[in-house]
Amino acid sequence: MKSTVVAIKTQPKTALNDIERALKMAGVQNHLRKSIPTIMKVNITWHFYFPACSTTPWQFDGAVSSLKKFGYQDLIPAQNRTVVINPRRGAENNHLESVMRKHKLQFVYLYEPDVEWIYYKPKAKMLVLDKVYRDGIQIPKMFVGKNAFHLPTMKTHVFTTITGAMKNAFGGLLNDNRHWTHSVIHETLVDLLQIQKEIHPGIFCLTDGTIAGNGAGPRLMQPQVKNYMLASGDSVAIDAVAAKMMGFDPMKLKFLNLAHEKGLGIAKPSEIRVLGEDISDVNFRFQMKDTFASRGQKAIYWGKLKPFEHLLLRTPIVPWSFVASRVYHDFYWYNVHGKKIAQKYLQTEWGKLFESYK
Repeated sequence: MKSTVVAIKTQPKTALNDIERALKMAGVQNHLRKSIPTIMKVNITWHFYFPACSTTPWQFDGAVSSLKKFGYQDLIPAQNRTVVINPRRGAENNHLESVMRKHKLQFVYLYEPDVEWIYYKPKAKMLVLDKVYRDGIQIPKMFVGKNAFHLPTMKTHVFTTITGAMKNAFGGLLNDNRHWTHSVIHETLVDLLQIQKEIHPGIFCLTDGTIAGNGAGPRLMQPQVKNYMLASGDSVAIDAVAAKMMGFDPMKLKFLNLAHEKGLGIAKPSEIRVLGEDISDVNFRFQMKDTFASRGQKAIYWGKLKPFEHLLLRTPIVPWSFVASRVYHDFYWYNVHGKKIAQKYLQTEWGKLFESYK
């Protein structure tokens, strides 16, 4: 059976209406039950504003406005932290907090003491998570029995080539030590999708490609205005379509191939029905690039430093890597390069829409 992905062209003046149209075309009401709460899993990849990096305010606003119009009453925005990202600061800098105030929503920061994490034993055989977390796999208790609505952006990634709906679960379902999974990241994403299918009655995805990120994603990118939105109830298919649009063969991306082979979704473009825009000839010709930091990480995960992975990343000396990442990304790259790029995009029509959410 073919999966359906909706691809639409949009512009700042019509973005909210276009999102509503995309959700309708993709059959969101067939994928998510209205009688249960829906986790709005935003994506905060950096605590700074940087185009294509994190969930956009119009993407979030459009999804919430549309769902409320369709009769979904209990919407719960949620995001976990990483050791190098402050999501509270990121939600404010990316104007997601203003959208929550507009819709009177309460953001759940999954690392707060009042959020309960439970040990979960998956019904399906895991590829790697049971080996990475030998003491048990922990997930937020509040996720169980609720719909999941993912809000990723279209961009490249230094570890997985592209990142999107499948990777978006990474910042919600796993706790603080999720960097332990980076050496087996492709298998981890497949395990997480399997767990999602067990705990969520429904899953839906809205990917923002209004400004897409090329290069050393998910942060140090060269953004490009593309004016697309994608919507689907199949996390694998929407990532496959995004990958193809960016110029990559979905079946050559390990996490998509594995998910397809395990029957968790469709990654073969020939088996995906695309509604809306004709994107058959779309190719952004994006290229995944490395940074000084990512080359060092890859040496630890897969290269010459692999024998020292446990010592470097799972012992009391591990803060060295967090400090190094913050120094490189936040203090060097963002100040030298990122601010200029962000300021340039704030002058575009999308940038003006972004500023209107202040």
